[in-house]
Amino acid sequence: MSGTSGLLQLWQVPSSSLFFGRSKGLYLVPVRVMYPMSCFCKQMQTTTYAIVKGSYVSNPQNQQENKEKLTPKVENVGAFQKLPMVMPSVDILHSALRKAKRVSPTKGIANAAKRERNKGAKQIDALMKELAVPLRTYKENFPNKKYLHPYERSLIELTLGDGNYEDVLGKLEALRKKVVSVGKEHASLCAKSLSKREAEERLNEGLKRIEEIFDGDGKAVDELLNIAKTLRAMPVVDLETPTLCLVGAPNVGKSSLVRVLSTGKPEICNYPFTTRGILMGHINLSYQNFQVTDTPGILRRADEERNNLEKLTLAVLTHLPTAVLYVHDLSGECGMSPSDQFVIYKEMRERFSSHIWLDVVSKCDLLQASPVIFATDDCNVDNFELVRYRKMGPDGALNVSVKNEIGLHELKKRVYELLVSQSERIKNQQSKEEELEVPS
Repeated sequence: MSGTSGLLQLWQVPSSSLFFGRSKGLYLVPVRVMYPMSCFCKQMQTTTYAIVKGSYVSNPQNQQENKEKLTPKVENVGAFQKLPMVMPSVDILHSALRKAKRVSPTKGIANAAKRERNKGAKQIDALMKELAVPLRTYKENFPNKKYLHPYERSLIELTLGDGNYEDVLGKLEALRKKVVSVGKEHASLCAKSLSKREAEERLNEGLKRIEEIFDGDGKAVDELLNIAKTLRAMPVVDLETPTLCLVGAPNVGKSSLVRVLSTGKPEICNYPFTTRGILMGHINLSYQNFQVTDTPGILRRADEERNNLEKLTLAVLTHLPTAVLYVHDLSGECGMSPSDQFVIYKEMRERFSSHIWLDVVSKCDLLQASPVIFATDDCNVDNFELVRYRKMGPDGALNVSVKNEIGLHELKKRVYELLVSQSERIKNQQSKEEELEVPS
């Protein structure tokens, strides 16, 4: 046997089973001894490879699995309720200064200059950390917008303004880096002081400089505080609970119906856009709990011309699995003509055709024999569907009056049936998702 092959065979034998015994002469002879062996493995490589044109190529399935591990999962709704409590910038600064000034020098330093140098560097470092740590905590615990649920992402953009959320978090991170940089610089200068007096001066300069920076740029913390208050006040939607969404033109009576149907108590006034945000209530019908949302009114105009209140309504319909209760007012009391309401209704019905739908004509006690026609309406219109809509609304619409309590019992019955259907739809969707998640 050659020396190379002998070494190869020896290398292949597990180290735990080799024992070198002395034989006659000066040579060591390997002797196999069997010992119980324990094997500890932190992580096993499970990547498989395929040979392509003489080269090893990673299996695409493994690449996809690794990509899924590295990609953060999109959050479910409810991220706003997990936001950390943000302290006002003044409180953070005063607390940090108070704690930093309590820091004492390391014990056992006899030389006064060295002791003051040590104390100054430690106090500046302590102030830097007391300010930087909460800033880093806020940055890490406020969610990245792109990983939020699409509904909550829309709420941030429409409520805070597009880009404002990221801008404030960016200012916060810039402030943290500035505090750390200046703090390290002044701590180093203080540690290099040649006398006690110089150390005291550099300590005061460092503390003053960091305080000025935080005092000037700390408004980013207060902006984040206001953002947190605004986002926590947003209604929480449970995606697994059937939700009824009331939609229609402004001032058609949606809020009055929410009061009748649910625990929600929206403001009711006789002017457009009374509802200035998404209002959430709950319905208890036949011992079952459901959700109901009152949304801002929709006007007749193109999407690019809509205000943020209208866009909130579209965001709810787009991103949440809701049943729709569409409210029509043919009495003329809402300030929008039935003809314009018809155009909006047709657009919404076509855009959100996948939703379960119920049409309601409100204020039916004010309806007259002849339809209401505004001066801007075309009286000679040939659209039979529009002519019929002006008189009685869409096919199958339910007439109700909150004031005279007309049709409310039937409305509650129809709403219950609608939400039960929505509940079945949610369960079916969940079953399909679970089937897709089960590995084949």
